[in-house]
Amino acid sequence: MREKEGIRTPSTVISAYVGTKFALEGLFKSIQYELEPFGIKIILIEPGAVSSNFWKNMKTANTSKPSESADSPYSQMKIKISKSLKRTVQNAMHPSEVAKAILEAITSDNPEFRYLVGKDATMNIEVRKNYVR
Repeated sequence: MREKEGIRTPSTVISAYVGTKFALEGLFKSIQYELEPFGIKIILIEPGAVSSNFWKNMKTANTSKPSESADSPYSQMKIKISKSLKRTVQNAMHPSEVAKAILEAITSDNPEFRYLVGKDATMNIEVRKNYVR
């Protein structure tokens, strides 16, 4: 569950979502440096897919108009993302797994900055470490 800092790369079609995650990480890292001299620890919990209403309520690439046409530059991307999203939802972890990670982090005498929760979170980091564009 615990892991040192990994390499982050963006994902397609969900730019705003990914951007907010990058922004939060930057904010937490900055706050960590500011509060460390006072003995205050900042902990970042990074869960993979969690079973919740998020997936039912999410607007996906399936509803986007620019990729309706088969000759759209987005059509193949849309198909891949749709398949990936379906697998993600099927394999989403129970929220209690995230709760366990939070409990571990806050009860640790020397917590890590980052806790990855779930196989997909760890796998994504490993895949992205080797991803070169």
